[in-house]
Amino acid sequence: MSLWAFLLSTLTSSLLSLLVFSAAAAVISGRRGRRRAAGFFHPYTIDGGGGERVLWCAVKAVQEENPDLDCAVFTGDDASPQSLSARALDRFGVKLLRPPQVVRLYRRKWIEEHTYPHFTMIGQSLGSVYLSWEALRKFTPQFYFDTSGYAFTYPLARIFGCKVICYTHYPTISSDMVSRVLQQSSMYNNDALIASSMLLSRCKVVYYTLFSWLYGLVGSSAHLAMVNSSWTRSHIEGLWKIPRRIKRVYPPCDTSSLQLLPLERPVRSPVIISVAQFRPEKAHGLQLEAFALAVRRLDQDLPRPKLLFVGSCRNKQDEERLQKLKHRSKELSIDDYVEFHRDVMYRDLVQLLGGAVAGLHSMIDEHFGISIVEYMAAGVIPIAHNSAGPKMDIVLNEGGHRTGFLASSKEEYAEAILKVLKMPEPERLAIAAAARKRAQRFSEQKFFEDFEAAVQPILAPKASS
Repeated sequence: MSLWAFLLSTLTSSLLSLLVFSAAAAVISGRRGRRRAAGFFHPYTIDGGGGERVLWCAVKAVQEENPDLDCAVFTGDDASPQSLSARALDRFGVKLLRPPQVVRLYRRKWIEEHTYPHFTMIGQSLGSVYLSWEALRKFTPQFYFDTSGYAFTYPLARIFGCKVICYTHYPTISSDMVSRVLQQSSMYNNDALIASSMLLSRCKVVYYTLFSWLYGLVGSSAHLAMVNSSWTRSHIEGLWKIPRRIKRVYPPCDTSSLQLLPLERPVRSPVIISVAQFRPEKAHGLQLEAFALAVRRLDQDLPRPKLLFVGSCRNKQDEERLQKLKHRSKELSIDDYVEFHRDVMYRDLVQLLGGAVAGLHSMIDEHFGISIVEYMAAGVIPIAHNSAGPKMDIVLNEGGHRTGFLASSKEEYAEAILKVLKMPEPERLAIAAAARKRAQRFSEQKFFEDFEAAVQPILAPKASS
């Protein structure tokens, strides 16, 4: 028995030594073969959300300011340089100077939510390290840009000799999440079973506390951290503790073409729009319930409104949520007043926004809210969730004038919808005009200016060598 134990121990030690040696060899090879390039770690390049717009605007900004610097995109999607360049233009109106190089990733399943039924955050975070390992072994750039929020990949990128630059849309963990667990509140990221148990809630708080420490440790390894809002900045500063390396750069919102839309809207069949991916945190169900309540309370002599859901699906789970929404609209007997538009092109989105009077947003603690700014630029009155980015940065008075409404519950959303539907046209035009003016603070041009000012101190020394 002792001989077998010795042989097993020797074999295990040999395998571990071989694994360490192989990893070290891969890192040394990567460092030696490091390219004069900017690599953008963005595993989902066709998700259609605000994060994808940031990706393409960031690529364009780097291309404009550093024309000698190649750009590569790490993606798990089956895409070509030409197809991604065309998508950036067709979906977001962003014209790249040249198509980016594509580095295809085949281990994306390790960052997908359904891979980890339990301990999802730590599972996805560790999975991102494995995915980043695949990426950096295939292509090691001089500058590693993370535009998707995978902070656990930063130490690995630094080991490969990269300068780490990130654009953080929201913290993976926040004090608000911990507070909701302590309060035993059930929602998309806190299972009802856990919320109903004091013991399980306490255990989850311990888990969140440990994860917060790890998240702060890996995040602090970034050379530059750009954040998209005041809310995100306050949380990231508290977690990563690198305030001098954190810059607030509002995300790019296409306000230029939307600002050209007329503020006047058709008086018959007013349209309410909701632009968001069909993800659980976007809370489309709340919007549907509030709309149904507003329709029931609307005076019979007033025209019936239409609700347009416009969004994209990242995976099978999103597609199932979309089908549930369609089914629920039938249960509420409002399916004649609800339409679903999936994966629309940018020009079609502009047309839909141009016909809407109000825009819905219902995500709790939304880090920023690009769709809200797009509503405002298009002259669509926003009805947004009363928290985080919308509350702190976006739906604020402009020149003393209201720019939209904030709500939290189904009742509050329904009340705001009815206010917009019933308000006199001069009042609606005044709010729409004030909202449009405020949206100018979040333009694509402002993003380019702030983004370039933030990254150039890191890129410039190398660019001049």
